[in-house]
Amino acid sequence: MRQYTGNRMGLAIVGGTLLSLGTYAWLRGHDRFFDLPATAKVLSAQTRKALDEPWTLWALALSLVLLALLSLRWLLLSLGWGRRGAQNGTGTAMLFVGLKNVEGLGRAQVRVGEHSLRIGLTCPAAADVGAVVSKLDQEIVGRIRREIRNDDAGTVVRLHVRR
Repeated sequence: MRQYTGNRMGLAIVGGTLLSLGTYAWLRGHDRFFDLPATAKVLSAQTRKALDEPWTLWALALSLVLLALLSLRWLLLSLGWGRRGAQNGTGTAMLFVGLKNVEGLGRAQVRVGEHSLRIGLTCPAAADVGAVVSKLDQEIVGRIRREIRNDDAGTVVRLHVRR
């Protein structure tokens, strides 16, 4: 859930910034910006003087390149690159059926990799974590491994307890 919230907040910040810059440009183009004449300078003389220094433009270019790389990383992670394995609906269904007595079970997923199996599970703080772990260890993980992959496949179980 946090992942989606972060993406939405990032998109809202970027969208708000672009909307304000577009509104400013439109108002300046139609001479409606606080009765400012169309020939007025956008930047003050002090700012223009600072931009005349060669290192400021290099610093600006470097910061824009870093921002572009950060945006590219954000996009690739949002698209799912870098995740290991593919989601398996059968394994996820088996996980939910095996833990049907746990109330408030949040996110559960089973990912099948090339040589491994990854199980992710989120449960509430009120749940008996010891019982969930023993049930996972004794019954559910072995059953999922036999159904999806061979028993020799390494398995990583990640349990997150939500507050």
